[in-house]
Amino acid sequence: MKTLFVYLIILLAGCQLKGQPLTVTKTATDKKLTDKINKALEGFHGQAGVYVRNLKTNRTVTINADSIFPTASMVKVPILCGIFDKINKGEIKFDQELVYRDSLKYDNGVVGSFKDSTKIQLPKVIHLMISLSDNTGSLWLQAMAGGGATINQWLETNGFSTTRVNSRTPGRKQGQATYGWGQTTPREMAELITMIRNGKAISPEASERMYRYLGMQFWDGEAISQIPPYIKTAAKSGAVNQAKSEAVIVHAPHGDYVLCITTKNQQDQKWTRDNEGYVLIRKVSEIIWNHFEPKSKWKPLDGSGNWWF
Repeated sequence: MKTLFVYLIILLAGCQLKGQPLTVTKTATDKKLTDKINKALEGFHGQAGVYVRNLKTNRTVTINADSIFPTASMVKVPILCGIFDKINKGEIKFDQELVYRDSLKYDNGVVGSFKDSTKIQLPKVIHLMISLSDNTGSLWLQAMAGGGATINQWLETNGFSTTRVNSRTPGRKQGQATYGWGQTTPREMAELITMIRNGKAISPEASERMYRYLGMQFWDGEAISQIPPYIKTAAKSGAVNQAKSEAVIVHAPHGDYVLCITTKNQQDQKWTRDNEGYVLIRKVSEIIWNHFEPKSKWKPLDGSGNWWF
């Protein structure tokens, strides 16, 4: 009888935890870093959110960290989790061969440029989704994962109460109208990639493979450009006309840290490197790196901006 009672207590505790908002315990505000970033945000023509957590000390920066922002292509991280959940359940084989059809085409990215009936292995499509942010491949994988509703259920079950896939998802019409393909908060997106880094998403093996994908970024000209090239990073960025965003884990010498910078309602909508959102992401990333690594002598080389795409 006593054993049954203990079992029921454990079961009830698990039910209370399931689906609860994601929380990180025992954090403390890093006031100095918060002040530095707030100063960098002054005069920005739009709305910005920043979340930073030193994964060694649990000191944080939370500036509009729980406000909702468009994910843009950062939505591909939840899609990544969705497809790996299917693989882990045995519903999809990781090494299976796929056949591309013209009906899948969304734009003229790599996958969208394939001829009808082109054969490609699933791991390559996943790689193109994360590293090159291929949109046609991403929508293909979203459908293979069971669609946005299935991915959103995974997010809900794992404690992400705000991050959602909106596009091509029943019941998310208003969310799509407001935020586009997906929505998130700086805190949730940062903690989602941290969950993957910690081996807590899907399974340790799935997390490790997903984290390797996140470490292979073609689009490295913003937050990552302010980190020395010999430092390991894992990231995903996103951009639409009025919003720019990036979430990055940095394996810094004095301890890993995660950051997510998001913007929305930007006045500056040009698609050049001097876009105000891109400039802000680079500036905030630089501030964070120098704050955690004050003795670092590394700086981006003069003229290095000419070598970013």
